[in-house]
Amino acid sequence: MINYYKTIDGKITELPQIEPNCWIALTNPTETEISEIEEDMHIDRDYIRAALDEEETSRIESDDGVTLIVVDYPIAEQDNDPDRTLFYSTTPMSLIISDKYVITVSAKENIVLDEIAKGVVKGVRTELRTRFVFTVLLRIAARYLQYLKQIDKLSGYVEAKMYRSMKNKELIQLQGLEKSLVYFSTSLKANEAVLGKLMRGRFLKLYEEDQDLLDDVMIEVNQAIEMTSIYSNIVNGTMDTFASIISNNLNIIMKRMTTITIILTMPTIVFSFYGMNLHENSAGLPMANVWFPILISAVLMVLVGLLVNRIERFK
Repeated sequence: MINYYKTIDGKITELPQIEPNCWIALTNPTETEISEIEEDMHIDRDYIRAALDEEETSRIESDDGVTLIVVDYPIAEQDNDPDRTLFYSTTPMSLIISDKYVITVSAKENIVLDEIAKGVVKGVRTELRTRFVFTVLLRIAARYLQYLKQIDKLSGYVEAKMYRSMKNKELIQLQGLEKSLVYFSTSLKANEAVLGKLMRGRFLKLYEEDQDLLDDVMIEVNQAIEMTSIYSNIVNGTMDTFASIISNNLNIIMKRMTTITIILTMPTIVFSFYGMNLHENSAGLPMANVWFPILISAVLMVLVGLLVNRIERFK
């Protein structure tokens, strides 16, 4: 899908066709649309297809006056696993800057670009291409921070549920959040490297206002990296703690089951003796009545129970 936008009278307006100084938004483009952009604007096809590869890493390169910036942006999506209803990951998008246009390419619906297209972000001017790119990068960094706060709240909610139930569902949800944080950490560090190259001014000419905006982007990204590290440590610590609690509870249960087994062994031993076939002329076992073996079994069970309890108290 191809959409054209341009700032007219201070507002983002969708255009029916391409115009100079416009923003061209490609979302999951077809091969026909890619060929159209390649021929009309003389953009390298590999530049256009860069963001369509989910394994594409963040990078920046320039050739023949056209600059390609590939960054990862965060997405929240439903997981197929019913025990893990919300999952966060990252996916690449590219920004292509030429002398007349800015082109954005993403394989999936991009909420950051949708907000800009709907005019939610104020002060966007498509004719100022460098500033437009930095505005997109700033919104991406802000989206990371927003999702990180959601992850923090979700981890606290799951942790509270685990204190009450300790079911596998909560552990799976916590593991999903940990996986999301790993994705965020990897993508943010890659984005930081790209921003570091932009700050040197080798790929894009930086004006004073652009430099300030880029500094804001770098601050937001660094904050997101720090928050990701903190939340990841918290989630890992929580999972380790509950793993230890579960292991300890298992040990307690095993001790109780062992104690019960030992106590229940007493009647088996007693009735084994009284159940032996003895010769008629032998003296036999004393008081071989029905009630006496039962009494001995009960006494032995009580004594063994008290002994085990006393041993446990003095550990």
